[in-house]
Parts: sequence; C-alpha cells; structure tokens
Amino acid sequence: MAEKRKKKYQKSSIWKKILIIVFSLVLILVIAGGIVFAKLYHDVAKSADATYAKVERTKTSAGREAEVDLSKKEPFSVLMLGVDTGALGRTYKGRSDSMMVATVNPNDKKTTLVSLERDTYATIVGHGTEDKINHAYAFGGAGMSMDTVSNLLDIPIDHYIVINMEGIQQLVDAVGGVDVNNTLKFDYEQDGKTYTYDIGKIHLEGMKALGYLRMRYDDPEGDYGRQRRQREVVTAIAKKVLSLDGVTQYKALLDAMEDNVLTDLTFDQMKQIALDYRDAFKNIDTQQLKGTGFMQDGVSYQRVSEEDLKALQDQLKTELEINK
Repeated sequence: MAEKRKKKYQKSSIWKKILIIVFSLVLILVIAGGIVFAKLYHDVAKSADATYAKVERTKTSAGREAEVDLSKKEPFSVLMLGVDTGALGRTYKGRSDSMMVATVNPNDKKTTLVSLERDTYATIVGHGTEDKINHAYAFGGAGMSMDTVSNLLDIPIDHYIVINMEGIQQLVDAVGGVDVNNTLKFDYEQDGKTYTYDIGKIHLEGMKALGYLRMRYDDPEGDYGRQRRQREVVTAIAKKVLSLDGVTQYKALLDAMEDNVLTDLTFDQMKQIALDYRDAFKNIDTQQLKGTGFMQDGVSYQRVSEEDLKALQDQLKTELEINK
C-alpha cells in the first residue's frame, strides 16, 4: 500500500507541465489549422469534440452571477483533475490523484496555478459530508469537484479538464521521443521492467520518459531534481511540437489528446482561449495550498489554516476580478 501511494504521489507533480502542453497544443494546432490547412482545422475540431463532456452542476459557482463570457476576454478559472486510469473512460470516476486550479487573466497577462493537496479536509458539496477533497470526484464526478473547490476557495470554477496522467508517454511518442542531457545515473522500475538512465545525452520514449519524470527518492536533490528533469522533458516536447516535424505529426498529438483528456470546453471556446488568452500563459505563477496533518477516526487529513485560506481566496478573487 505504501509503495502504491508513493508511486501516485510521484505522478502528481507532473501536473503543471501537462497543463502547459495541453494549452500549447490547442494554441498551435488551432492557429495552424485556421491559417494553413483546412483538413488540419477539421481534425482539430473533431478531436475537440471527442474530448468534450458536459458537466452537471448542483450549485451556482461562488461569485459569478452569469457564465463567464470568453468573447469579452473575461478572466476565467479552470479546475484540472489528474486521474491515473490507463485509457480514460467517459464513465470512469474513481478518485482524482491530483487537483489544480488555474485562474487566467488576459488583462494582466497572467495565469495562476494553485495545487490542492488531495487529502485537504473540505465540505463535499452535494454529498453532505466532510471528507478528503479528492473524494468529490468519486462521489459526483467533475461537477461535484467543481462545486466543492468553488466552495472551499470562494471563487467561481468556470470549467474543468480531466487528464489521464499516463498520457504523457503518448505525447512523448507522438513527437517521436525526446532527447535530454541526464546528469545522474539511475535505474527506475515500473510495470515490472527496469529502465536504466546513463549520464549524458539520452533519448526517451514513452514509458522510459515517464520513469525519468517520476524518479525522486534516488535523486540527491530530491523533488528539486525531479522538477528539473520534468522541465527538461516538457521543453523538449514543446520544441518538437513547435518544429515542422511536430506539425506533420499532428494526428498522433490529437489522438493522444482524444485518449487522455476530457473537458467541458467546446471547440469554439478553445479557439477563443488560444487566440485571445495566449499572452496570459506566458506568465505563470505556481503555488501550493498547504495544510497541517491531523487524524480523525483513524484517517489522515490535511487542514488548511483560516489565515492561509483567506489569503489565497483574496488573491484569486483579484486575479478573476471578482471584486470589480
């Protein structure tokens, strides 16, 4: 059980990077499709439709009297849920291994990413219980998760994205693998196979790339070393996507998104974000909402202090221009 929890924890920190990749792909492919190739545009629209899944809400989102209007370049928020399911099924719920809220403000040209600890003690809106915040997805899917996070942070949650964490290997494979300069020799075992990472320039594909991103405990720098490797891989993927080779391999990239992403963002909304909000993704501030551990009925939770929670609520309201 401890080993299983360890592996899940290792996967969750890949999150910030995957979000950037998803929006980068949408931006690059939509622009390329709209300007260069009619077929590319059609394929992007088809893939966007395949990732669309309407969400059911039980509570009006805090601080929002009407739905956000992207055509007016209003700041918006999106809840990102990371699940580890292999192939992402539309009927699958389970528990979200990782949760992150992004506020996107095109006026300030800024995006704020806040990671939520999965064991955060919170009121599960629509379920009538107080529990770990990641249980909301198991109880009521993306809608209940959105309502629960909205209630905790006291801000509107406008949209959601569910990403299958295993999908990173498909993205790497879709661009033909990536090259990195490894500074630490190590072995990593996953799915019954041991992968060896030698010092120097190495080529990574699929599962080997996933292991390179996951390893932490054998790194003298701990999580800092892992984060550095994550930046390497994401930078390498971005360069491939931006290159001519990346564009010619767009179908594999779209297939990777279709298999690993669900969202309530429509194709038109994605186009709006890609064209009008792109500058906001150039300035990304990342934060972690931390709590203090406690036990209740033999179960461990994390409780966020009222002071820390209030400070974050005020900041995110400012980012969303709620007070205006």
